[in-house]
Amino acid sequence: MEMKQSNAHSNFADINEVEEEAEQEPQQQDNNNKRFSGYRGPNRGKQRPYKGFSRQVSLETGFSVLNRESRERDDKKSLPRSGRSFGGFEIGGTINGGDGRKADFSMFRTKSTLSKQKSLLPSIIRERDIENSLRTEDGETKDDSINENVSAGRYFAALRGPELDEVKENEDILLPKEEQWPFLLRFPIGCYGICLGLSSQAVLWLALAKSPATNFLHITPFINLVVWLLSLVALVSVSFTYILKCIFYFEAVKREYFHPVRVNFFFAPWVVCMFLAISVPPVFLSNRQYLHPAIWCVFMGPYFLLELKIYGQWLSGGKRRLCKVANPSSHLSVVGNFVGAILASKVGWSEVAKFLWAVGFAHYLVVFVTLYQRLPTSEALPKELHPVYSMFIAAPSAASIAWNTIYGQFDGCSRTCFFIALFLYISLVARINFFTGFKFSVAWWSYTFPMTTASVATIKYAEAVPGYPSRALALTLSFISTAMVCMLFVSTLLHALVWQTLFPNDLAIAITKRKLTREKKPFKRAYDLKRWTKQALAKKISAEKDFEAEEESRH
Repeated sequence: MEMKQSNAHSNFADINEVEEEAEQEPQQQDNNNKRFSGYRGPNRGKQRPYKGFSRQVSLETGFSVLNRESRERDDKKSLPRSGRSFGGFEIGGTINGGDGRKADFSMFRTKSTLSKQKSLLPSIIRERDIENSLRTEDGETKDDSINENVSAGRYFAALRGPELDEVKENEDILLPKEEQWPFLLRFPIGCYGICLGLSSQAVLWLALAKSPATNFLHITPFINLVVWLLSLVALVSVSFTYILKCIFYFEAVKREYFHPVRVNFFFAPWVVCMFLAISVPPVFLSNRQYLHPAIWCVFMGPYFLLELKIYGQWLSGGKRRLCKVANPSSHLSVVGNFVGAILASKVGWSEVAKFLWAVGFAHYLVVFVTLYQRLPTSEALPKELHPVYSMFIAAPSAASIAWNTIYGQFDGCSRTCFFIALFLYISLVARINFFTGFKFSVAWWSYTFPMTTASVATIKYAEAVPGYPSRALALTLSFISTAMVCMLFVSTLLHALVWQTLFPNDLAIAITKRKLTREKKPFKRAYDLKRWTKQALAKKISAEKDFEAEEESRH
């Protein structure tokens, strides 16, 4: 009997005593049910009878083993663990990129009442296991980012890059990086930048064909028709795909909406529609002087409602106030006012156009000053400027065109806005070396329409101030913007059809709500396997010494 007891001690050591020393709290041994008082699972509050349950930890492996008396047979099961807190495991994903469980993308799928009424027991059990694995012994969840919205500050803390689309090295995500995600999850709202670039080119080529300053070029309106149809096809394709994403992965769409950069791209579809209405080919107008006002109401109505929401957040002083979330893409939420003012003047509503121009210019000044001071993080953008700074050109250029359209002349206010845009354009061209060495992405498209808008403003300036310098400047900027769009169009086709790398995994939407840091404080508890093993080894050695001392005393 003594030898059997010694063998049992050499293989396993009881960890209940280790828990007593680690927690340093008195526990009553007469009531065995109090061991599970911290458990808050689905059967919380119900007392479970004691069935001879004992926990032992193996000294060789350090894994906990459950030895439970069962009527059928005795099973040995390893304790469930959260994938984030131990050894690189990821919830619902693969294990260290190896052959493990496939990723579970149900956390981003649309939660409907109909699906909740169905008896999908496997998915319910899987979600319940994820929730329970994230709970601490106090019943609080370690990370509730699956069910709640991610704050804007968390995006700035977890992501980097001008578009905030790259995850920092010390951050963890909810989905595996090695496995390819479904296409709809990889399709970002930034794809509307393609539509912005093409639709603004339609406006440019219509201006080149109709402007008196460029009559000597004899540009045919057929180019405007081709570009307009191409941009319409792009808008329909992108909108159809993103609507499917809203239907099947609405939780991912919500994360993009709360993203401080991508929320501005929700204005893009309506800006594209207004660009298409402004640049509609003459063959479709049938000699009408004005467009129908319903067109403006359909396109500008949703934009104005979203504008009230975003501007209200900037003004209210909450967590999403402007000094916290301002970035160069914030100009997208401003430039639409000037585009809407141009469209309002084309439908014959001059007073509405003046109202939109005033609202847009007031908020442009605020955004411009905020970005110059860099209040959100008190840090400069990365050394690689990327094309992100071209967003500074869009608002003053559009304001110049809008004023000229409303009042019918390129007067002092139009020229002031144009000169501001021209100076910003020159300051970017002077730093052309900062725009090299970047990996292509769909986000580059959204930086083409500011250059095109500046070209259109230059054409209007050449009409007001005729001469060779103004015409040369207009042709130069038009050539640069068109060449940039053509280059991006070819690159997009190559990445989409040949290399198939246009839509990588969208890591930005899979960040956790709270940072999963490995602090020292939780490891002081009894759940630290290394400390378990170390203390158990020490107790085993002391027990062997006591046993040897007893043997010697007997002999």
